[in-house]
Amino acid sequence: MTNTIENFLQYVKIDTQSSETTGVTPSTEKQRDLAKLLVSQLTKMGASEITYDEEHCYIYASIPATPDCEKSPVLGFIAHMDTAPAVTGTDVKPRIVENYDGKDILLNEAESIYLSVSDFPELKNHQGQDLIVTDGTTLLGADDKAGVAEIMAMAEHLLTHPELSHGKIRIGFTPDEEIGEGANHFDVALFGADFAYTVDGGALGELEDETFNAAGAKLIIRGRNVHPGDAKGKMINSILIAQEFQNLLPVFQNPMYTEKREGFFHIDGISGNVEETVADYIIRDHDKTLFEQKKELFTACAGFLNRKYGEGVVTVEMKDSYYNMKEILIPHAHLMENACSIMREMGIEPRITPVRGGTDGSRLSYMGLPCPNLCTGGANYHSRFEYACVQSMEKVTELLIRLAVRYGSINI
Repeated sequence: MTNTIENFLQYVKIDTQSSETTGVTPSTEKQRDLAKLLVSQLTKMGASEITYDEEHCYIYASIPATPDCEKSPVLGFIAHMDTAPAVTGTDVKPRIVENYDGKDILLNEAESIYLSVSDFPELKNHQGQDLIVTDGTTLLGADDKAGVAEIMAMAEHLLTHPELSHGKIRIGFTPDEEIGEGANHFDVALFGADFAYTVDGGALGELEDETFNAAGAKLIIRGRNVHPGDAKGKMINSILIAQEFQNLLPVFQNPMYTEKREGFFHIDGISGNVEETVADYIIRDHDKTLFEQKKELFTACAGFLNRKYGEGVVTVEMKDSYYNMKEILIPHAHLMENACSIMREMGIEPRITPVRGGTDGSRLSYMGLPCPNLCTGGANYHSRFEYACVQSMEKVTELLIRLAVRYGSINI
């Protein structure tokens, strides 16, 4: 078993689920458990300039440049330690399905949980390979512990193979990416890379230099409750107005009906009663103009309902979350070109796709660190049907090593 897979199997057993409700960084103390292990392992393997931001749970480390490569660009690799709040990450039980036969995988006999080909037809692409799965009761954590494991394996390989020439390599591990806060306290100046890759994608071959533009919106509707027997002309039912607001939005600009570069409005949660209803939305579009139009429409719908029911009945609190990193990455086309070139050398066909979401790289790019996203070899993220392919993960580690060597020998 390679270091990549040994690392991964160790990391996924550590619960690092982040939380959207605590309001602190890291959002959960248990993320520190993995951080402390990584610091220990980096120290043991001989990494340098190790910095552990104990307050916020960020890790920075270096692999020094080899002789004659000191003036090469400083290349960074970044992954996040937390797992998604959507599915529990407690008591993860990883299992390797060797020489996968292309059929449904029984994850949990007692609960009759299957990873089925009919639900996930891409499983067929892994026939004859080895897959790491869960017992069907938790997520696996390949998002993004696969990326963490691959970066750690790359670091150890470079440190134990001094014959491989490379420039200075910087490593960064972040908390709370899954709740959109992974870049909140990332110290770009301390990191000191000229550019970097996040290692936080999906299937082998995927490359991403484009994300959504994203905003979060809270819809607050203040109604008026009176006895229903005497409600005519008096009651303002906030629940019904929330339904009316949703019906004003374009029906097919909804995640259930969109793909590729199609944006959407997504109601992510709602709670309330007649007196008050609160709904949380996310607004997404790859195109900046369409993104701004969506935000304007959202606000206009609230204005229409205020004119109908009375000023102040509907309030919108909206905040931009991140922007499409494509605009920042255009002047740094070499990042995608070199990754694609190396993939082809390895017999991997690169697939450049827009991220229907965001990564730490979205915000980091706008913070001065150009940062496209690389694949990890995982699939079905944020799900108890999540899995990772052993052979894909090992190839990603090789890709990182080759990128390090490539940037040690080129001038930008």
